[in-house]
Amino acid sequence: MEKLIITAAICGAEVLKEHNPAVPYTVEEFVREAKLSYEAGASIIHLHVRWDDGTPTQDKGRFKIIMDAIKKEIPDVIIQPSTGGAVGMSDDERLQPLDLVPEMATLDCGTLNFGPVDIFVNTEKTIIYFAEKMNSLGVKPELEVFDKSMIDTALRLHKKGIIKDPMHFDFVHGVQGGISGSLRDFVFMRNSIPSNSTYTVAGVGRFEFTLAMAAIIDGGHVRVGLEDNVSISKGVLAKSNGELVAKVVRMAKELGRDIATPAEAREILGLKQK
Repeated sequence: MEKLIITAAICGAEVLKEHNPAVPYTVEEFVREAKLSYEAGASIIHLHVRWDDGTPTQDKGRFKIIMDAIKKEIPDVIIQPSTGGAVGMSDDERLQPLDLVPEMATLDCGTLNFGPVDIFVNTEKTIIYFAEKMNSLGVKPELEVFDKSMIDTALRLHKKGIIKDPMHFDFVHGVQGGISGSLRDFVFMRNSIPSNSTYTVAGVGRFEFTLAMAAIIDGGHVRVGLEDNVSISKGVLAKSNGELVAKVVRMAKELGRDIATPAEAREILGLKQK
């Protein structure tokens, strides 16, 4: 079985310090949370960025400052910027981090009712636009799918040559408006991708660790972090992203699954360090 790639989603665009004081806003806080995650066992940092007041932004200048600061402390870590941004941002606003030519970036594969009032819009035109820009820059997309229909969209675009092999998916389970975090639905998603694909599973809230366990057993990969879940156990806030990563490492060791280094993660995913 392949070694386990752990992705740390250290802040997202929605979660606030009001939810957990460890959520990073400043450059120094981003470096702290990335370093704690890496030291605990994460090889990928999934990155949204904020201004110092906590406002989410896709400003490429802010991304560069934070990515450079993280790389200065942990040069071999894989940084995976989000092109999801925040609800309401334009396509070109969301795409700004690609100008920095990262190794990987997320590619959302469908539109979603995001909670009770918001709509996260990703038309097929948008998906193709993002995929073609990633292809032109040599950036590997992580295909973010919140439902089975989004897998179907990715596979259809793959047949057209727009999304390239080998595909790497991120199953996001438990978002209100997306697929549930049940084991039944995880198995459904997992069995819907090609055999030569890889996947990461991101369980939101209370689903984070049950789905992490399922992915560890199945041979998949795991995403955890304050973007998805602010608690280390029921009613207990996580002290850091690193604490969430460390819990997954303990689970993996109990099950005999080794943890991938960034170099090993690059080999599994077919990346070349830039």
